[in-house]
Amino acid sequence: MSWGVERIGVVGAGTMGAGIAQVACLGGYETRLHDPVPEALEQGLERLPEALAKGVRRELWSEAEADAARARLSPARSVAELAGCDLVIEAAPEDLKLKQELFATLAAACGPEAILATNTSSLPVTAIAADVPQPDRVVGMHFFNPPALMKLVEVVSTERSSKGALDSTAEAGRRMGRTPIHAKDRPGFIANRLARPFSLESLRMLEDGVADAPTIDRACRLGGGFRMGPFELLDLIGLDVNLSVARSFYRQGGEPERWRPSETQERMVGEGLLGRKSGRGFYAYGDGPHREPDPELGIEGPTLDSAELARIDPAAEAVLTRLLAQIANEAAFALEEDVGAPDDMDTAMRLGFNWPLGPVEMTGLIGPERAVRLLDEVRAERGEAYLPAPRLTLAHSGDKR
Repeated sequence: MSWGVERIGVVGAGTMGAGIAQVACLGGYETRLHDPVPEALEQGLERLPEALAKGVRRELWSEAEADAARARLSPARSVAELAGCDLVIEAAPEDLKLKQELFATLAAACGPEAILATNTSSLPVTAIAADVPQPDRVVGMHFFNPPALMKLVEVVSTERSSKGALDSTAEAGRRMGRTPIHAKDRPGFIANRLARPFSLESLRMLEDGVADAPTIDRACRLGGGFRMGPFELLDLIGLDVNLSVARSFYRQGGEPERWRPSETQERMVGEGLLGRKSGRGFYAYGDGPHREPDPELGIEGPTLDSAELARIDPAAEAVLTRLLAQIANEAAFALEEDVGAPDDMDTAMRLGFNWPLGPVEMTGLIGPERAVRLLDEVRAERGEAYLPAPRLTLAHSGDKR
């Protein structure tokens, strides 16, 4: 079956749902926004015109485009009013039972012709679709926050998602101005999974005494070309929020050692050191900046040039080579599991997390041989968290299979 998408429904009028409705309107779709809580729906409907006007001021779109988008939006005060939508995108809280009940209700209200998409970032799409008739029309459509600014959308397939539903969803994402990538229904899909080593390996390096948090952050910014260091990012997200994600990954993935949550992070969360929102995490947040401005070194990262990295800090080379080795390793595991295509993996991290290069590109930077050698060295001291992926080992040995 093929689907033509002209009318979109969005369920959930919070930050994500309202943002998705905004890009749908701007993409030329008649859009209906629903929330089971009337007050939340009204707040979402109030935020959208403000967000569109803000985009005009920032020259993201014209006033005429904003006016046309506003005209395409209408409230759906009940689920029944979503009938006739060709694509319904769910942006409800990350609760599996809630989403399952919602999808059953949507399936009954919208009929078999509608594609049902979930914006989940952490739950299995297959489990959400478990009791939906015609499960071939259920897909993941994972936007990144804030949807109006982040250009990536992950289109996630279950074993039963049809090609027609996936292609139509991807085309809808393109019309909304997003870049769609295709991901399999695995923990974290592509982007959130490939981001795991950035925080976890940095925490291990901190625990191992490779460098302190400010040095690791500085090496990642100046030598790695990352916009923020891993500890700054953890403080911004919230150590408790990130730890909850880490625990979920570890559990869903079958408890692999490389995904084991950090004891340091567990301890800090227990002590209430949650980052910016608590006033202290890896940095103290008072009236002034949490760190000194970076020096102008003229280094164009990412680089593994020893002389350039030595200008940042004596530990910078050790930090970046170990971090890139684990990023390359996770990419190799993901490729073995056919989570996504190499180009989609690189696109995911450049657009979804603002990385300077994607993980496959970073594998080329460090090289499989150097990555495997380093992983083996650390594994001898640190254990199975550094077990090289078979695909990376084969690349290191020159096997092209």
